[in-house]
Amino acid sequence: MRFTSPTSSDGVTERSFTLGEIPGVLWTPQDATGPRPLILMGHGGGQHKKAPGVVARARRFAAEGGFAVAAIDAPHHGERPKSEEFARITAGLRAGMAAGEDVGEQLAAMHTFLAGQAVPEWRAVLTALRELDAVGDGPAGYWGMSMGCALGVPLVAAEPRIGAAVLGLLGVNGLAASAAEVAVPVLFLLQWDDDMVPREQGLALFDALASPGRTLHANPGGHGEIPEPETGSALRFFARHLT
Repeated sequence: MRFTSPTSSDGVTERSFTLGEIPGVLWTPQDATGPRPLILMGHGGGQHKKAPGVVARARRFAAEGGFAVAAIDAPHHGERPKSEEFARITAGLRAGMAAGEDVGEQLAAMHTFLAGQAVPEWRAVLTALRELDAVGDGPAGYWGMSMGCALGVPLVAAEPRIGAAVLGLLGVNGLAASAAEVAVPVLFLLQWDDDMVPREQGLALFDALASPGRTLHANPGGHGEIPEPETGSALRFFARHLT
């Protein structure tokens, strides 16, 4: 793992890193030492590790919760190269959306394609970050909406070091089997008027999670309109389950 020079402001230190060919960012409280919870933060489709929402949420988690927070570019996103296969999949998806077709199965296929690479990458990043003095071997959590949820469900199912997750804005297509293996506490966010994910699909994914400690927060609004108070809810959720 290689780091660039850190920058600090408002009590938070930000460091970009690469692990092999995986580019990422780590946020920690300024001058942090010793073990602390680490939150892995997945971004949405077409976004990247430093999308404005990711940065704002990560900085708040570090400043207010004392957490370490890491984000990486998902495969074929951000600084990552895009393969011909990914271009073919996304072109078919866009064509279906433009034609007004139900693209749920195509979207699930794309997410499965990405998760096959993203899950082992996240596990490798988690292992490397826990070697740092500012992170240590404390508990880990995961936050991810939309595509971040699609990659997060199989990750949380496969990774025993993750003890809690905030997921949502996605339907059950392609995720039922992985969701049935998620047994950690989950806070699930659903937008009641989501124009991209049918409400019944989101509720079906929540129902498919095996976690006995799962909680559903439903808010009015479209796909990308999660209200700001949900960031505070997520921070308190992680504080309860990881500290």
